[in-house]
Amino acid sequence: MLLWLADFLSQYFTVFGVVKYLTFRAILGVLTSLGISLVFGPKMISKLNYLQIGQSIRTDGPESHLSKSGTPTMGGALILLSIFVSTLLWSDLSNHYVWVVLLVTFVFGAVGWVDDYRKVVEKNSRGLPAKWKYFWQSVGGLGAAIFLYSAGSTGAENELIVPFFKEVALPLGAFYVLLTYFVIVGSSNAVNLTDGLDGLAIMPTVLVGGALGLIAYLAGNVQFADYLHIPYVHGAGELGVFCAALAGAGLGFLWFNTYPAQVFMGDVGALALGAALGVIAVIVRHEIVFFIMSGVFVLETVSVIMQVTSFKLTGRRIFRMAPIHHHFELKGWPEPRVIVRFWIITVILVLFGLATLKLR
Repeated sequence: MLLWLADFLSQYFTVFGVVKYLTFRAILGVLTSLGISLVFGPKMISKLNYLQIGQSIRTDGPESHLSKSGTPTMGGALILLSIFVSTLLWSDLSNHYVWVVLLVTFVFGAVGWVDDYRKVVEKNSRGLPAKWKYFWQSVGGLGAAIFLYSAGSTGAENELIVPFFKEVALPLGAFYVLLTYFVIVGSSNAVNLTDGLDGLAIMPTVLVGGALGLIAYLAGNVQFADYLHIPYVHGAGELGVFCAALAGAGLGFLWFNTYPAQVFMGDVGALALGAALGVIAVIVRHEIVFFIMSGVFVLETVSVIMQVTSFKLTGRRIFRMAPIHHHFELKGWPEPRVIVRFWIITVILVLFGLATLKLR
């Protein structure tokens, strides 16, 4: 939005020409979303407390979590507001990739909001029934997949890029739609499963989102893409502004969500942020690298699948409790230790994922 205004004003005042630079707008995107989160965070927490929108805690979980009962939740709405305002202000709104990511984020955020609302306001412990939750997630995921497939070319935009190899790209054809669906919906639910400790999910989301923003910038620049032997995706660089806004909003939210948390983001935040990361990874054609960088999210999801499968087949549990962060808590790790160690693992995996851009 402000890009259009800056284009007009640059005819009369050359200083506004700097707004045309993607990197400058990404920096402003970080600062804008961070500022919104920090300014409105206390007001949001106060309002949620007043409305008694508090988190319900599982009685079969770690005893240390019982004290968190009543902590305000649905704080993810602030993250999404910060991202949307910042992105709409500083991105090129003629770019269709920006709108795809915004719409996917909105749809999954709406699903999470309904689920949270039914749990904490209507006091319905089931929330949104699983079949309806996955139905609407599928609608959002398939809608984005079909649009991206139809809008893409028959070249790199519809190929699966294998890291570490310069010339290995697997044509996907119609399978692109299925892959995109699983990446978006799977990423959404993976982040949601990880969101069980104070700050555990938001920091890896910021780190992975920041890395995807860098990849988007490189993939959207024909010279960088050619030098690194990665697919050139025209217009993908504009997603760097969205990723910057996500990082700023996430850091602002972490100010209040860090241990001991003053607010939780709830499904409205976790489902939306996970879906946003997934659709960006698909657009920039780095699904495998995204899988590597999101190792913590993958581990949390696999631990739940293994636990449920083992219990149904043998009646035995592999972990003391799933997702796996609860397993480490029940082994005696203090909550902050689990959180920070998972953050460290994410930093390592993100750096490894970025290294694959050059190691080809």
